Amino acid sequence: MQRNGGGVGVGGQPWMFRRVRLTWLSFMLFFILVFFPLIAHYYLTTIDEAGDRDKHIFGPRPGGELCEAKHVQDLCRIRESVSEELLQLEAKRQELNGEIARLNLRIEACKRSIDSAKQDLLQLKNVISQTEHSYKELMAQNQPKLSLPVRLLPDKEDPGLPPPKSPRSCRLRSCFDYARCPLTSGFPVYVYDTDSYLWGNYIDPLVKQAFVASVKSNIYVTNNPNIACLYLVLVGELQESPSFPLPSPSELEKQLKALPYWRSDGHNHVLVHLSRKSMTQNFLYNVSTGRAAVAQSTFLEQQYREGFDLVVSPLVHALSEPNFLEVPPQVPVKRKYLFTFQGERVESLRSSLQEAPPQSFEEEMEGDPPADYDDRIIGTLKAVQDSHLDQVLVEFTCKNPRPSLPTEWALCGEREDRLEVLKVSTFALVIAAGDGQLVASAGFGMRLFEALEVGAIPVVLGDHSRLPYHQFIRWSEAAILVPKPRVTELHFLLRSLSDNDMLAMRRQGRFLWETYFSTSENVLNTILASIRTSIQVPAAPIKEEPVHEIPHKAGKLAGTDANLADNGDLDLGPVETEPPYASPRFLRNFTYTAADTYRSWNRAPGPFHLFPHTPLDPVLPSEAKFLGSGTGFRPIGGGTGGSGKEFQAALGGNVPREQFTVVMLTYEREEVLMNSLERLNGLPYLNKVVVVWNSPKPPSDDLLWPDIGLPIVVVRTEKNSLNNRFLPWDAVETEAILSIDDDAHLRHDEIMFGFRVWREARDRIVGFPGRYHAWDVNHQSWLYNSNYSCELSMVLTGAAFFHKYYAYLYSYVMPQAIRDMVDEYINCEDIAMNFLVSHITRKPPIKVTSRWTFRCPGCPQALSHDDSHFHERHKCINFFVKVYGYMPLLYTQFRVDSVLFKTRLPHDKTKCFKFI
Repeated sequence: MQRNGGGVGVGGQPWMFRRVRLTWLSFMLFFILVFFPLIAHYYLTTIDEAGDRDKHIFGPRPGGELCEAKHVQDLCRIRESVSEELLQLEAKRQELNGEIARLNLRIEACKRSIDSAKQDLLQLKNVISQTEHSYKELMAQNQPKLSLPVRLLPDKEDPGLPPPKSPRSCRLRSCFDYARCPLTSGFPVYVYDTDSYLWGNYIDPLVKQAFVASVKSNIYVTNNPNIACLYLVLVGELQESPSFPLPSPSELEKQLKALPYWRSDGHNHVLVHLSRKSMTQNFLYNVSTGRAAVAQSTFLEQQYREGFDLVVSPLVHALSEPNFLEVPPQVPVKRKYLFTFQGERVESLRSSLQEAPPQSFEEEMEGDPPADYDDRIIGTLKAVQDSHLDQVLVEFTCKNPRPSLPTEWALCGEREDRLEVLKVSTFALVIAAGDGQLVASAGFGMRLFEALEVGAIPVVLGDHSRLPYHQFIRWSEAAILVPKPRVTELHFLLRSLSDNDMLAMRRQGRFLWETYFSTSENVLNTILASIRTSIQVPAAPIKEEPVHEIPHKAGKLAGTDANLADNGDLDLGPVETEPPYASPRFLRNFTYTAADTYRSWNRAPGPFHLFPHTPLDPVLPSEAKFLGSGTGFRPIGGGTGGSGKEFQAALGGNVPREQFTVVMLTYEREEVLMNSLERLNGLPYLNKVVVVWNSPKPPSDDLLWPDIGLPIVVVRTEKNSLNNRFLPWDAVETEAILSIDDDAHLRHDEIMFGFRVWREARDRIVGFPGRYHAWDVNHQSWLYNSNYSCELSMVLTGAAFFHKYYAYLYSYVMPQAIRDMVDEYINCEDIAMNFLVSHITRKPPIKVTSRWTFRCPGCPQALSHDDSHFHERHKCINFFVKVYGYMPLLYTQFRVDSVLFKTRLPHDKTKCFKFI
C-alpha cells in the first residue's frame, strides 16, 4: 500500500506539468493565427503610405498599370472582345425590333386585306345564290311541274272495266287495269294461299311446296291485297284420285269467282298452272276465266289469247337445284350424233277436240288448213339415217312411251336415259304436234327443256307452236326454227352451220335454261317479269350490301411519298377540294323498259331483270354498254382530241366529271395497310376509300389512320371471305371501282392512266398484273400461268378497275358453286371475276403499262408465296370451266401504253396522236 501511495505522489507532479504546458501551447497558437495576420496587414499598408505615393506595391493600382502586368494581359483582351460582342448584339437587337415592328404593320395590313376579301367572297356567294335562285325560277316558269301520279285504288266491289266483246278478244288494253299498277308502284303482287280455295287440296304437293318457297323469296310479293297490282292463283298441277275427283269446269269457275279479290271478272289475276309431267290436264280449256290471264304450258289455239296469256316452261326441278357439274361441257361443238330424235306418234283423236277430219297434203296446198306432215317427217329422217352421210339417231317407236296428248310425239323411256342420248347429240329434234290446234304442250316443253339442259341445240319442226315466253325471248338465237314442209332440207341446213354459230347458240341456250327454266324460283320470277315488262313497270332496284362501319381515329395529315407520286411536270388532274360526288344515277328507269323491252329480253347475257337488282334489263354481251351507276352499260367512246398537252390534261371518255372508289381488302396487316392508305393522299379523282376489314379481330384501339383528305370507310364483314372484295357495298357511290390489295404499290400516274383507259372501255377489266391460262396436253386440263408472256387472258383484281355492275353479278347472279370454291380455297376470287366478265362480254381484259407483278419489301408472307397457291388456282380454273360449260377466257396480245401520257412534248409541236 505504501508503494502505491508513493507512486501516486511521485507521479502527480509530471501530470500537472504536462497540463500547464498544453495550455501554454494552445494560447501561443491562437495568438499566432489571429493577431499575427492583423499586425502584418497593418505593417504593409503603412509602408505604402510612408513611401512614394506614386508607387504602390501592395495597394490598388490604376487600370492601365494593372493591364501592364503580364499575367493579366490575356484577361484584358478577353474583356475587350466581350465588350465588342455586346455592342454588336445590342445593335442587332435594335435592328430586329425594327423588323418586328415592320412585320406587325404588314400583319395588320394582311388582316385588313383578308377581311376585305371575306367581304368580297360573301358578296360573290350572295350573287351566286341569287343567280341560282333566279335560274330555278326561270326553269320553273319554262318547264311543267312534274310529280308522281296519284294512285287511285278501286274499292273491293269495283264493277271493273267494260266487258270485252268475247273472251277471245282479251288483251292487256281491254282486260288489264293499269290504274292499279302505276309506274312508281313497285309492282306489288298478292299471292293467294293455296289452302284458302277448295281445289288447292288437289294440287301436287311438290308443286305447291316449290311454289310457296319461291313466293317467300320474291321481292314483289306483298301481304296487303288492297295495294296489289297483280293477284297470283296457283291452279295446278292437279292430282286426280278415285276418292277425290277433279272439279268440273262449272264448279271450278264458281270457285274462281268466289275468290275474295276476283271482283266479278278477275281482272289483274293470273292463273298459274305448273306442269311436272309430259301429259297434263288442260282443265282450264272449258272454264271461263274472265279477264284473268292464264300461265301454263299447254294451250289450244281457240283457248290461247296472244299477248295476254303466257306459255310457260314445265317445272322439271321442283325442289332440287340443278347440278352444274353433271351438265356436259359446251365444247367440243360437234358431238357423236349430228341430230337425234326418240319418240312415238300418238294416234290422232281429233274428235275429242271437236275438229274436222284430217285433210290431205293436196288440200293443204290449195289453201285449206294444214295437213299432218308426220309421215313425211318420218320418211325423210329415216332416209338421212340410212344414207350414212352423218351419224344420226332417230327412233319412232318406244319401249316405254310416256303419256302424251293426242297428235303429239310421246317421250321415250326415263328422263335419265333421254339425257344420256342428248349429251352426245349436236342437235335435238323437237317435233311439234301434228294437230295445228295444239299450239303448246307440256311434252313439247319437256323436250325443249331437256335439250337446253344438256347443250343439245334444239331444232323445232313446226312453225305453229308457241315456245315458252316467245313474246320476249328471241328463240332464233338459241334454236333452229324450221317449218315442217322444209324437213327435206333439214340435213343441208344443219350441215351449213359453222362451229362458231353452233357454239353461240349452245351458249345462249344454256343461258336461257339457267335463267328462266332451271328452278321453280326462276320460273316464278320469269312469269312475273313477263307481266311486269308487258305493262312497262320497271324492275325493282337491286339491294346493295349495307355497310357496318368500324369507327376509327384519324391521325395526322398524310404526306405524299415522293418516290410514288413524283410525276414531274405531268398534270394528273385536280385533287378534289370539293366534297366527293357520286356518279350520275341511272336516268332511264321508266323509259328503258318501254323502249328496249324486246331487245333486252331476247339478247340478255344474264338474268338481270329477274332479280331484285338494277333497273337495267339485260342486253347482248357483244352489245353491252354501261348505262348508269351500278345499273348497266354506257356507250363507249374516246375523249376530246387535240395536242399532247390537251390529252395530258383530259381525263378521257365521254363523261365530263367522274370519280372512282378504291376498295381495299385487308387482313391483320395494319402497318402495311396504313402505308398503302397514306400513298393515296393527293390522288386525283378519288371519291373515297372502302377498306374491307376481313379479320374477325377489330383494329387496334391505338391505331391512327392517315388523314388523306377523303373519307375512309372501314367495313366490318360477317366472315373472312375473299368474296367480300366484290360485294356491292352501298358506300360505293361511283361506277368505277379500283380493286387493290393492301400491299400493292402503284404510282399515281399509273392509277390515273388506268382510270383513263377504263373510261373508254367501261365493260372491261382494266388493270396491271396480267396472267393467262394454258392447256396441259399431258394431263388434259387447264393450267394457271403467271410467267411473262406476249399474250394474256386475265388481269388480276389485286390492282384493276371494273364497273360496279359486275359486283352485282358476282355476288347475286354468278353460280353459288363458284363462290363456295373461293371460300374453300381462300383463293381464286380474281380468276372468278375474269371468268364472269369474259363470259358476259366475250371480250378479254385490258392490261395497262408493262407491270406484271408487285413487290412489297418488308410485308408479311402473302398467300401467293405458298407453293400450294398455284395448285389451287389450277383446280379453280378447271372447276370454273365445268360450271360454265366452256372456257370463257379469251387471249389477247393487246396492251395499252400511252406515249404522250409520259412524254413531255411542246404544246406547239404535238399533233392529234394517241399512241398505243
